[in-house]
Amino acid sequence: MSGLALGPAIRSFLGFCRVEKGLAANSLSAYSRDLKRFERWAGSHPDALQPESIRRYFDDLSANGLGARSLARHLTALRGFFRFQLSEGRIDGDPTELIVSPRRWRTLPKPVSKRDLESITMPEGAERTNRLRDRAMVELAYACGLRVSELCGVRLGDFFADRGILRVTGKGGKQRLVPVGRAAMDAVAEYLAQARPALLRGRSSEYLFVTARGTRLTRQGFSKALALRGRRAAIAGMSAHRIRHSFATHLLEGGADLRSVQTMLGHADISTTQIYTQVLPSRLRGAVAKHPRA
Repeated sequence: MSGLALGPAIRSFLGFCRVEKGLAANSLSAYSRDLKRFERWAGSHPDALQPESIRRYFDDLSANGLGARSLARHLTALRGFFRFQLSEGRIDGDPTELIVSPRRWRTLPKPVSKRDLESITMPEGAERTNRLRDRAMVELAYACGLRVSELCGVRLGDFFADRGILRVTGKGGKQRLVPVGRAAMDAVAEYLAQARPALLRGRSSEYLFVTARGTRLTRQGFSKALALRGRRAAIAGMSAHRIRHSFATHLLEGGADLRSVQTMLGHADISTTQIYTQVLPSRLRGAVAKHPRA
C-alpha cells in the first residue's frame, strides 16, 4: 500500500467519479479539495496510508477546527477513493474501513414549525409575479422535501398537475417521483396562470421557475427571496435546507416510515435519513414504550 502514488491515483479516481458515477460539479470539487488536502498531509507522513495514521489525520483535521459535517464529507471522499483503488487492485485493503463517521446529525438546522411555515407561505397582499413565484417555490420545496438545486432545476415537463406528481432530478442525475400536496399544487397552478407568463413576456423557457429576464431562478436568488419572506414574517434564519429538514421531521412526527422518507428525500443510504430521528425524542420514547420489554 505504501507504494501508491497519490497524485495519479487521485486524478484517476476523480475521472471515475465524473465519467462513471456522474457526480455533480459541486461534489467533484469538494472531493478534489479533500483528497488534495490529504495528499499534502501524506507528503510529510511516510506511513500515511496505514489505518492508525489516517485516524491521526482526522484528529488533526478536528484539532484545526473542522466541524462534524466537514469531517464526514472528508471521510466519504477518502473512503470512496480507497475503495476505488482496492477495486483496481492498487492496494490490498481499505485503511478507512474501521473509521467511524462523525455524528453529522448534531449540525442539523432547527426545523421550522408548522405555524411559521404557514406564515411564510401566506399570500402577501395583492401578490404579483415574483411573490407568487417565490410562494409557489416555498410550497413545493416543503411539499416534496427538495434540495435547493433540485427546486431551481425543475423543468416545466417535470410537474404533472393531473397526477399530483413531481419528477425530481437529484444528485448524480438520479430521478425520483414525489407526490405533491394540494397546497403546493394550488400555489404552482396560480403561479403558472398569473406570474410565469408575465415574467417571460412571450419568451420561452424549459424551467418551471423563471426570472424577469427569462432565465431560471438561481439557488442564490431563491435563498434571498426566502430570507426576505422570513424577515417579513419575523422568522430569522430561513433557508431551503431548513425547509427540507422540516419536511422530513414533520413526516416522521406524523408517523411516516423511514424508508418512505428516504425515497422522497432521494437519500442513497438510509443512514443519512436516520439522522432526522435524533430530533424526535418524544416519538422515539413512545416507540420504546411499546416494546415488550419496556
